[in-house]
Amino acid sequence: MSVRDTPYPPGTPAWVDMMTTDREATMEFYGGLFGWDFEIGGPETGHYTMALVRGLPVAGFGEMPSDVMFPVVWTTYLATDDLDESVQRLNADGGKVLVPEFDTGGPGRGAIAVDPYGAAFGLWEAGTHIGAYVANEPGSVIWNELATRDPLGAAEFYRQVFDVGLDPLPDFPYTQLRVGGRAVAGVFGMTNEVPAEIPPHWMTYFAVTDADAAAGRVEELGGVTVGDVVESRFGRFTTVGDPMGATFRLIQPPPSTPD
Repeated sequence: MSVRDTPYPPGTPAWVDMMTTDREATMEFYGGLFGWDFEIGGPETGHYTMALVRGLPVAGFGEMPSDVMFPVVWTTYLATDDLDESVQRLNADGGKVLVPEFDTGGPGRGAIAVDPYGAAFGLWEAGTHIGAYVANEPGSVIWNELATRDPLGAAEFYRQVFDVGLDPLPDFPYTQLRVGGRAVAGVFGMTNEVPAEIPPHWMTYFAVTDADAAAGRVEELGGVTVGDVVESRFGRFTTVGDPMGATFRLIQPPPSTPD
């Protein structure tokens, strides 16, 4: 269990949200899957909705305008303590801003960008809203991972922009991004076996207590499962999609061991 009430260090995934084609259906699906409660903003926010675990925000979503036709995706926001400087850095290192810097007033400032290899991500400079107040427990985000065609180049880009440390795993083609000595996200390379039409992307992992049961619940709620539940050193996980098309992963962490 992890509850936080101070801003995340720069380079750490701080928040996930999405623009969905049906906000009510999104609430029904994720409420049924994770037991989320919801806090719905007023019309001045476009009814931006916060998903809550134990009354605390863990994720958010808004409704996509009817004249916009973008895929529905979960967006990972990386924390920054100086949005303007981070934007300057990402531009200098080959990134590009997709949604110009926006100021929400008290809650904070953000932007949506794309890295040089095609993966979109958000940046968040916290004000009164730090991002996810609950993480690493069932129904909340436990991991964020970049899938890219150039894992070495992409990892170096995020190092340059956010000053994160890079920690390649010795026995697996995977690089952890580290902040303050702690692993906060991962980068892996998509092989040629991954269809070319799948673009580089950030993937959100939500923690569950039982991956098999949660995958079955996804289908009951009108979502889809992509393949079987897979065993890994980090837990049992599977890839799923919600009824609006957003893809994410469910992971059942391994049992904790006594110190």
